[in-house]
Amino acid sequence: MTKAEVVAEIANKTGIEKVAVQDVVETFMSTIKNSLLKKENVYLRGFGSFVIKERAQKTGRNISKNTTIIIPAHNIPAFKPSKSFTSTIKAKVKAK
Repeated sequence: MTKAEVVAEIANKTGIEKVAVQDVVETFMSTIKNSLLKKENVYLRGFGSFVIKERAQKTGRNISKNTTIIIPAHNIPAFKPSKSFTSTIKAKVKAK
């Protein structure tokens, strides 16, 4: 499902204009990005958490040159679904 499809779905279910829904969705995503940039996790009860995960430094290989490279420690954004969200999806997928 694309962002445009999400906007259309919300607009159809709520009766709000697509332009207004688009603004809300864009602002929601921007707020999450800005919070993660400030290293603040975002918790949405019953849905999941957007968190920053720290990756340790590690050794990798460049197979084309057959050399060893050091991959520095870095942070990445991640989403962790809530237990209720995960169990709902598991139950629905099993039923099909």
